[in-house]
Order: sequence, then structure tokens, then C-alpha cells
Amino acid sequence: MLPHPSHPVSDRQPEAASTTGNTGCEGLSGRIEQIARTRLGSLASTIDQDGYYPLDVLEELAQAGLFAPLANRDAPDLVQAVRGVTAVSRWCGSTGFLVWCHMACALYLAAAPDASLNTDLLAQHLMGARFGGTALSNPIKAQAGIEKIALHATRVAGGYLVDGTLPWVSHIAPGQYCGAVASLGDARTEQVLFLLRLDRPELLFKCPHFSGMEGTSTWGIRLQAHFVPEQDVIAAPAAPLLQKIKAPFLLLQCGMAAGIIQGAIDSMHEVEGVLGHVNQYLHDRPDTLAAELKTLEERVILLARTPAPQERDYLLDLLDIRAHGAELALRATQSALLHQGARGYLSNAAPQRRVREAQFVAIVTPAIKHLRYEMARLAQEEVPV
Repeated sequence: MLPHPSHPVSDRQPEAASTTGNTGCEGLSGRIEQIARTRLGSLASTIDQDGYYPLDVLEELAQAGLFAPLANRDAPDLVQAVRGVTAVSRWCGSTGFLVWCHMACALYLAAAPDASLNTDLLAQHLMGARFGGTALSNPIKAQAGIEKIALHATRVAGGYLVDGTLPWVSHIAPGQYCGAVASLGDARTEQVLFLLRLDRPELLFKCPHFSGMEGTSTWGIRLQAHFVPEQDVIAAPAAPLLQKIKAPFLLLQCGMAAGIIQGAIDSMHEVEGVLGHVNQYLHDRPDTLAAELKTLEERVILLARTPAPQERDYLLDLLDIRAHGAELALRATQSALLHQGARGYLSNAAPQRRVREAQFVAIVTPAIKHLRYEMARLAQEEVPV
């Protein structure tokens, strides 16, 4: 897939040896792939439409080693982590998103200065004994100047009092936790990143019913003078850490897109024997999409192997590949639905579910419009001589 012509990228070239093939999961534990295929293949529609929150499946995947690539706090294996997200998303985009949330939260825990977070809770988190997500959609948009930060913290003895409301936060529930960011002081120019423990049910409120992805346990959060102890502070100021984790944050989302694309290609192959004679006249045939997916994966794996989030060209590449992953997912899922025809339009059919999963990848933070906004801004910046 070619970069968007209006957004220049660097001269990095993907290595042929880094390709992961059509599944994007080369070298991944066969047990992880088996769990994803057998458990999620039958549960995906229930998760998507009925709101089944698959913590049992996440626990199985965790014990099979899905989150192990993030065990090294200083040098997480982003290549294997991306492949894990891809393997799960191939069968269920909702669960792939939960995996992404869980991995993003692991990155916050790993960066925390307190051992109760970076060692004890992180170990439980990676093994699926505890669960938590991320509430960073708002601060990431605020960092880009798209919206104002929603939470505000006031320094008090032993920690902070936090006030504010966040409308949509996923992979949380009473008794779980998430990483969150609040502004500080009267000027609100500084920020603090902290672990928000959802230890009281009244902190959460229900969200409207979405068209899909209902099993992602998405809630609103309302805080009123909520005390966050010093030991739960992950970074203050938060900006340097947010910049550092931006690369894995986006790369892992690319795994979601790659898995959904591969699932769409799978659906096309399912009907090739009976409908290939007429499907040959459709655009975006499975072989074409598979070739584009391979290129997408090569670019993602290269960036995952050489993270350099401080470099302007690297960040342009990263934003570009994240946007193109979303765009290719939209094309691939629509084509899969056209290839399957009426059978793919049934309420429990994978093709129509994946159309909505791809739409989610296109609008979840950072959405395609957000990515293009950041690319345009970066492209206009002068590079120091």
C-alpha cells in the first residue's frame, strides 16, 4: 500500500526477512493461535452484539503467553506483541481491542516508579490475574490540540484529588483499573499520569448502546474529589512518558487492523469455490488484499524493531502506517461482504461484523482524521539543520 501522497514519509525500507506472511503471527505460540481460533471463532458474535465481556478468554490467552512480550520493562518485544494483537483480532476485533487496552495499560505499569505497580501488579496483569485498560483517548487528543483535557488534579498531602468526567473508557469494570491523565494547577499546563483504581461502583456510569463492540466493557468515569495516592502516580509530568509510549500505542493498534484485514481475506476464500466465477469481477480481490497486507505488516514490523519516537521521520512513518492500516481494513471488510453476498449480511455473519470492527479502527483514538491532522502538522515543521 502506498503512502498518502500529501504526507511524506522517511526513506526507511521494509526488510524482506521481516515479513510475517498473511497471518502476521509467525513465531507466535501455537497455543495462542489455537485459543483465538477455537474460543473466539464461536464467541465473536456474542461478544460483538450481546455484550459478553470475554475475561475468561483473555485469561487463557494470558496464561498461554500473549502478554509475555511486555514482561521486559526496559525493552518490550513489540514485534511479538503486535503479532499477538493480530492473531486475536483475526477472529474477533472486540477482543483484539481488549488485548490492545491490556497491553497499553501494561506499558503504563512498567513505567511506574513504585514496585507495587511495576513489579507486583504488572506480573498479575501480564498473567491475566488482574485486568485494566486505558483512559488516554482524551489526553492524546488534548496533546494534539483537538480537545481540552477532561480531568483535573489538585495536589494534597500524600497524593492528588481528581475531578472530571470521561465518557468512554474500555476494558474496565468495578474492581479493575486504568491509566489516566489529569491536568495540574491553575494554569493546567502540566499533567500527571496515574493508575485509577475503580474500587467503587459509583465511579462508573453506563454508555449508550453501540452498533457493535459491545463486549469491550466500555464505561463512563465520573470523579469528584477522588483521592489518588502518591504510590499510584506513574509520571508527573506526564508528557515525556506519553511521548515515549506513543510508538507502541500506535503499533499495537496496527495489529488490530492487520488481524481484521486477514479475517476479511479468510471470509473471501471461504466462498471462492462457489462464488469465484462471479466474484472475479469485484475490485479488491483476496490476492490483491493479501499482497497489500503483507506490505503493511512489513512496514509495521520494521517500525516495531527500531522504535525511535523522537525522530520526526519515524513518527511520520508511524502515523502514516496507522492511518493506512485503518483505510485498508475499511476496504478489505467491505470487499469481504460483497464477496459473500447475502450470507455475509446475516446478523451473526463475520463479514458484516468486521465492517463495523474496521469502522471502529478508523474512528478510535487516534482516528484517521486525527492522524492526518498530526501528519500535516509534522510535515510543515522545519527540520533543524
